Amino acid sequence: MPRLLSELTTTGVGGPAADVVAATSEAQVLAAVRAADDAGRKLLIVGGGSNLVISDDGYDGTVLRIATRGVDIARSPDGARSRVTVAAGHPWDDVVRATLDAGLSGLEALSGIPGSTGATPVQNVGAYGADVSTTLESVRAWDRHTSRLVDFANADLAFGYRDSLLKRTTVQGSPRYVVLDVTFALEAAELGAPIAYAELARTLGVQAGERAPAADVRATVLRLRAGKGMVLDPTDRDTYSTGSFFTNPIVDADTAASLPPDAPRFPADGGTKLSAAWLIDRAGFAKGYGLPGTAGAALAGGRASLSSKHTLAVTNRGQATAADILAVARAVRDGVAERYGITLHNEPLLIGIDL
Repeated sequence: MPRLLSELTTTGVGGPAADVVAATSEAQVLAAVRAADDAGRKLLIVGGGSNLVISDDGYDGTVLRIATRGVDIARSPDGARSRVTVAAGHPWDDVVRATLDAGLSGLEALSGIPGSTGATPVQNVGAYGADVSTTLESVRAWDRHTSRLVDFANADLAFGYRDSLLKRTTVQGSPRYVVLDVTFALEAAELGAPIAYAELARTLGVQAGERAPAADVRATVLRLRAGKGMVLDPTDRDTYSTGSFFTNPIVDADTAASLPPDAPRFPADGGTKLSAAWLIDRAGFAKGYGLPGTAGAALAGGRASLSSKHTLAVTNRGQATAADILAVARAVRDGVAERYGITLHNEPLLIGIDL
C-alpha cells in the first residue's frame, strides 16, 4: 500500500509514494540511488523532512529516507581542535548536543534546528547569526552524474545565504550529489563562538561580538526557538511547519532606503539583507493569519495559518493539505510584494508544486 509522504515531513502534508526505501547504512544508500538511476526513476531524498513541502498528488518516483547514524570525533594532538565527521542521516540537534558534551564549541547557536546533518550544507543552514559554512570542513558525497564518490572542501561548495553548490545542483528534491557524511572543524573551548545576533547577545547579557559559555548559548537558543514555535513539539501545532518559510530578502541600496526607518537592515554580500518577518507583519499579516477569526481564515478554512508565535512559519493546524499551506504562503508573498515591491522566496523545497 502506498505510504503517505505527510508521515515523513514536519509540516505533515504530502500525498502517496509507491516506493519508499529506508537506508540505514552507506551501502544501502548507494544501492538505492543506483537502483533508481539504473531504472530511470525519479529520486527524492528525505532526511528529517523539515525542509520539504510535497504535493498532495504525492511522488511518482523513489523516495529514499537516509537514516544513517554516527558521530566520530577525532581530536588534534594538542587537544585544541577536533574534526567531527557525521553520517548524513544523523539528527542535527543530536550532533550539536554531542559536540558540546565533548567540550567542543562552534555549533551551539545552531541548536534546535530540525532535520538531518546531510541537509545542513545543502541549504547552508543557519540561525542567530551563525551558519554551518563557518565550521564545515568537508562533505563526502556520491556524484550521480559520474557514478563516483567525491569530496568537497568548504570552498568547493560556494556557500551563500541559504545556498550552496549542492542546492544549485538539486532539482525538485533530486540532487546530483547525495551527501554521505559531513565533517566539521570545532574548537575545544568552554566559550562559544562570538555572538553575532543582537537578540541572542541581549538575552545572554553580553555585547555583540563577545563570547559566552557554549552551554548557555545552546540553552538560550533552544528557549528562544521554542518561544517562536521553532523546536519540534508534537503537542504544539505551531511547530508543524518547515520553520522559516521565506528567506530574508537581499535588496539593493535604493530598495532598502525606500523602507521606513525602523525596518531592520543588515549588511550582506550583494546588498542589504532585510527581515522577512518584519515585512510580513508590516504588510498586514500578523501571527496566526489564517486561523478562524482572522482576515485569512477563508484561504484554507483554518486548516493552515501563519504560526501564532512567529510570522515566518506557515503551519498545519491539523488537517491541512499542501494546497492549504501554499494558499497562505501565496497570500503573504503577494501582500508583501504589493506593499513594498519586494518578492519573498520560499526556503523549503517545493516538490511537485509551485508557489
